[in-house]
Formats: sequence, C-alpha cells, structure tokens
Amino acid sequence: MGKMVRTLSADGFVMACAIDSTDMIAQMEQIHQPSAVVTAALGRLSTAASMMGSMLKNEKDSVTLRLDGHGATGVLIAVADSNGNVKSYVSNPIVEIPLNEYGKLDVKGAVGTDGTLSVIKDIGLKEPYSGQVPIVSGEIAEDITQYYAVSEQTPTVCGLGVLVNPDLTVKAAGGYLVQLLPFADEACIDVIEKNLKTMPPVSSMFAEGLTPEEVCKKLLAGLDPEVLDEFSPAYQCDCNRDRVERALLSLGARELEAMKAEQEQVEVGCHFCNKKYYFTQKDLEKMIREAKK
Repeated sequence: MGKMVRTLSADGFVMACAIDSTDMIAQMEQIHQPSAVVTAALGRLSTAASMMGSMLKNEKDSVTLRLDGHGATGVLIAVADSNGNVKSYVSNPIVEIPLNEYGKLDVKGAVGTDGTLSVIKDIGLKEPYSGQVPIVSGEIAEDITQYYAVSEQTPTVCGLGVLVNPDLTVKAAGGYLVQLLPFADEACIDVIEKNLKTMPPVSSMFAEGLTPEEVCKKLLAGLDPEVLDEFSPAYQCDCNRDRVERALLSLGARELEAMKAEQEQVEVGCHFCNKKYYFTQKDLEKMIREAKK
C-alpha cells in the first residue's frame, strides 16, 4: 500500500498533496514486468493519477489519464478512484533506449512528445468531463502541471519520480502536487516559489525515508500546514466476470457467433491486472441469445 497525505496552509491559500507510491508501483511492475524506462514512465503517470483521484469529491468518481506521445511505449493509461487506488496499462511494456544526457532513464524519449495528455473525469454526470493538452515535455510531471494551467486554470506544480533498481524492481516512487487556491496573495506565492527551488528530487526524498507529511511540510514551510486527510492507496484492479461479459455482449450477436465458430473456448485477459476470464461454447450461446433480444 502507498501512503498519501493532503495538507492545507493555515491561511487556506495553498494545498499540498504528497504520496509515497513505492509499494503501489512495485505491484504494477510485478504485473506488467516492463523495462526500466517504462516502469519509470507508467509509475509516474500512475502516481499522478492516484493524487488526482484523491481530489475527487464522491466515492464513485474516477479519473483516467491517457498519455499518447507517439513514442515507443505507445499509449499509457492510468485510472484512479476517489481513494487514490490505481490501475494502469501500457501498449508496449518493453522499450530499450539509451540513458538521456544526464545519465538518467529517458522517459521523454520513450514516451515521445508529439501528442496529447488527456484527463477524463467520471463524476456521475451524463458525459464524463474531458480535458486535453499537447504534451510539453514527455517527462509527465510538467505535462500534469500544464494540464492544470490550461484545462482547470489552477496554478499547480507537480513533482514525480521513480527509482528503478538494476534488477528492474522499484527502489522508490512518489510525487507531490501543490495548488494555489483562489485569492492566494503574492506573499504566499513567493514563499511557495522559494520552497520549490530548494526541493530535492522526488524519488531521492522517498528513497531517503521521508514521509509524505514531511514532504508536504517542506513544500509549505513557513505557511503552518495542517493535515487535511490521509489515504492508503493500492494498485487495485476492479475487473470482474460480469464486466467482461458486458463488454463481450456489446460486440453484438454477429461478432459473438464468429467467436463461437472459431474457438472452443474464448479467453479474455484484463489489460490492467492480466487476470484471465474464460467463456465456454455454452456461455457464448447464452450471450448470443441475449444480444439478439
């Protein structure tokens, strides 16, 4: 499980959220077994989704981040609920490219920068709310910052980091979001800017054992932060047989009949957790009858 904390400055002008997502991203790595640079990319996107999920108002709300930079990874998707639980998927989990000019994993090079970041919020309305921005960096944190500036007009700074061990396991992962709330004054903005300049890299803070609360205190130093709430998010897939059956039904009778003719048994795998669901000829017959109604 991860650990996430949200804090508010005493004057109510600034919110800071921080998460230690090491365990969550380690679970993601075990399921998808990506190469190191893809673990870093999908880990960052999943960490951001978790924090954005925790800001949703209602229990059943969810947020989906879809990053498509037309790079070697293909599309990256992370979905989070209002408790920050997350599930994620990448089209191409194995991408091997050289380190960048700083000797670090080249997330930007793997993800690509010619495309968009889409944020889809399902908050119980008839149509989900959707915002889309062009990718500005491909390193993901800056792209989340850009999304908030353009789509939600909320001044926000996002920091994300994933440290991958030589054996491809996850050493540390985490992130933070700092948001200015309406009517924040100049003095408060100056303090935040000064604090951000002295912040160490995200992954090194969590690798050194800092807690999310300590990270928030660094971000809001001088502004007397108070803890608003705490979460223990996990990598969690909510797939089940009923949902898969509904997806098959939506294909229509003709498609189901073609499947039945071609295969003794249909296997459907979940992209997010790799769980397999099997449907027999009898199951397909029943679905075909239902699809024809």
